[in-house]
Amino acid sequence: MQIPQTPTTLTPGQIEELNQKLSHMRHEINNQLSLVVAALELIRFKPDSRDKMLNTISEQPNKIIAEMQNFSSQFEQALGIKRD
Repeated sequence: MQIPQTPTTLTPGQIEELNQKLSHMRHEINNQLSLVVAALELIRFKPDSRDKMLNTISEQPNKIIAEMQNFSSQFEQALGIKRD
């Protein structure tokens, strides 16, 4: 990873854009975690839904990872960080 060797300056607009992207990422991750909690509650009260809910739960980590990778990529781009 190559990090800029000189100070990086962001405009207020760039900071606002990153903040909006961060807010979006937090919202999306919260949605995925809410699905996990809801699925676990359904399993508790409706054991016959277990297989379907376990499938839903198993999909969430990859969605969370994708959101984090997307934000990370945008953050690195805004700061001029280059991956090797």
